[in-house]
Amino acid sequence: MMLTEQLTAIVSDAFEACGYDRSLGTVTVSDRPELCQFQCNGAFGGAKLHRKAPAMIANDVAAKLTENPLFAKAEVAMPGFLNLTLTDAAIAQMAMDVANGERTLVEQSGAGKTAIVDYGGPNVAKPLHIGHLRPAIIGEAIKRLCKASGYRTIGDIHLGDWGLQIGLVIAELRERHPEWRVFAADFDDATDSVPELDVELLQEVYPFASGKSKQDDAFKVAAQQATYELQSGRAGFMALWKEIMRVSVADLKENYNRLNVFYELWYGESDAEHYVGQLVDTLKEQGLLRESDGALVVDLATEEDTAPMPPVIIKKSDNSSLYATTDLATIIQRQQDYAPDKIWYVVDKRQSLHFDQVFRCAKKAGLVPAECDLKHLGFGTINGADGKPFKTRDGGVMQLRVLIDTVTEAAMEKLKNSDYLNSLSDEEKRAVAEKVGVAAIKFGDLINHRAKDYIFDMDKFLSFEGKTGTYLLYNITRIHSVLKKVDAPADSPIVITEDAERELVLKLLLTPEAFAKALSEQAPNLVCENAYLIAQAFSKMYHDCPVANEDDAQKRASRVALCRLTRDVLLMHLDVLGIEAVENM
Repeated sequence: MMLTEQLTAIVSDAFEACGYDRSLGTVTVSDRPELCQFQCNGAFGGAKLHRKAPAMIANDVAAKLTENPLFAKAEVAMPGFLNLTLTDAAIAQMAMDVANGERTLVEQSGAGKTAIVDYGGPNVAKPLHIGHLRPAIIGEAIKRLCKASGYRTIGDIHLGDWGLQIGLVIAELRERHPEWRVFAADFDDATDSVPELDVELLQEVYPFASGKSKQDDAFKVAAQQATYELQSGRAGFMALWKEIMRVSVADLKENYNRLNVFYELWYGESDAEHYVGQLVDTLKEQGLLRESDGALVVDLATEEDTAPMPPVIIKKSDNSSLYATTDLATIIQRQQDYAPDKIWYVVDKRQSLHFDQVFRCAKKAGLVPAECDLKHLGFGTINGADGKPFKTRDGGVMQLRVLIDTVTEAAMEKLKNSDYLNSLSDEEKRAVAEKVGVAAIKFGDLINHRAKDYIFDMDKFLSFEGKTGTYLLYNITRIHSVLKKVDAPADSPIVITEDAERELVLKLLLTPEAFAKALSEQAPNLVCENAYLIAQAFSKMYHDCPVANEDDAQKRASRVALCRLTRDVLLMHLDVLGIEAVENM
């Protein structure tokens, strides 16, 4: 139970015991911490309900609460605010309960439920670039937040692996290598060989073919025909497609692994293709499909709409599918395989109309139960210092592997005077620098609300001060250093003797509230904010309350226990954010 929920239950009981409605007992964190830790403003709502002055109601409840040993103070501030402060012994015991695993820091609101998070969405045969950064790291954080909250959680990359980009690659490879058996009409996958491709070739071929199709109409038609033949099951093209997939997926996994991003499912549009027929049949059976200029569409507009809602196109006039078709077919697949309670899509916010159409159609056709939560979690863009989408110095789009290499080099430079790093081998040094660099860009992104654009500022992200991933990693390494120097029994009691200790313990205990709100709003930035507040409170405690140099054995053991708990809670935050800590830096 969250601390505010626990206090709300107690204060609600007090309202009821005093003859007032218990719904008035909601407790929140105080917005005036210099006056109290928590507050309840229910007396104002009770004034009209019970025809009594707010101060009189609040005083009655305060008198009742003073009987509870949990409260150090239960005071009334005019004209009827109820100010609450807990005893140090009470919050110290709660902290020990967290350390002993008897009090949870993440509410298990998703227990027994399934959540699918659709994020990433790269196209195969293309290199990942900086535009793929946000969906990957935001989606990974939301997925991990769901998992930490008790959901059976499935992350699906939803590859773009069945469209024109594949046809472009096939058409270009056929022009370059017409002798390959995969292009022969009588190709036999049981006896004929398939050429072995590599990622460098694919990443050169696709942009070349894409540019070529914009200037050469005949080549564009050839690529469209190759796409059609692939999707119709031509054996040689299917064999080449599988080789393209093998190479592309291996490269994608390597790059995502460097970001500490991992997917449970590597499904793509090709998997959804198997469900398109079922989709069309379902829509026909329900009388939802109609023909419009040769295309098959579903009308979605309602009388309640305040903005135009165009029909969703299911099949074009040439019988080909669109993104909406494959997204709806994927919903059928997911419902049959997992019966999810939630399907959340982490996709550019500019795709909001597309998802409005898909979700309306899915619910209208009964592809998922009415209670299934279909939600588009839109995100903004990464901009450069000029406020425009981030580009390389030569005006191009930076590849993701280049970005990671760049931040690793920047971290190496930032840590060049570190005695610890300089004691490592070059390989070990680079591994630490990459973790620091990746932490910097991930936290620098996630600290912003996902829907907002932000400025990519490497110097700011790598700063040891302020709301940065580097600041968090540094504080964790300081805790590691303390724990190496000073030891104490694992069951050492936490005893609060200083203001800084009290502030840190309260920040730790309010973690469930931060996680619950982050899940409710699908907002990883709230996890970032809470991690920063804890690190900031630890830094103050570290400065004000000596640990290794504390002469009092009980205080020293208590502070070691508090350091250990703080480290564990910070590591939990970082794990949810998909950020790896370092032992030293």
